[in-house]
Amino acid sequence: MSGGRPSGLRDPDRAVRGLGALTLSVETLVLLLAIQPIRLLGGELGGSAIGAVVGLAVLAVVLAGCLRRPWAWHAGTVLQGLLLLAGFLHWSLGALGLIFAAVWAYVLHVRRVILG
Repeated sequence: MSGGRPSGLRDPDRAVRGLGALTLSVETLVLLLAIQPIRLLGGELGGSAIGAVVGLAVLAVVLAGCLRRPWAWHAGTVLQGLLLLAGFLHWSLGALGLIFAAVWAYVLHVRRVILG
């Protein structure tokens, strides 16, 4: 293979952005769907905690649209840290934080491998 496409992808940057956006979109969906089960399972998820979860979901959507900018990838990492900190509101949010932090770390690894 000679040339500028060692990954074999037509547009590697676009492919990586798509993977990051998909990850953040799934994270948004999971966060929003997690509110009701947490409330039903006896979690003390008050109005401010629900606002925090919705805020994290909105931030994930905004970042998914901003992944063309290099700072958005760093902000995505900060988002995972904020979700981990939300574990202090309810343990299941901390569990989601661990899961999505691992997924985000893998996305960053794939980005580094593909884009160099």
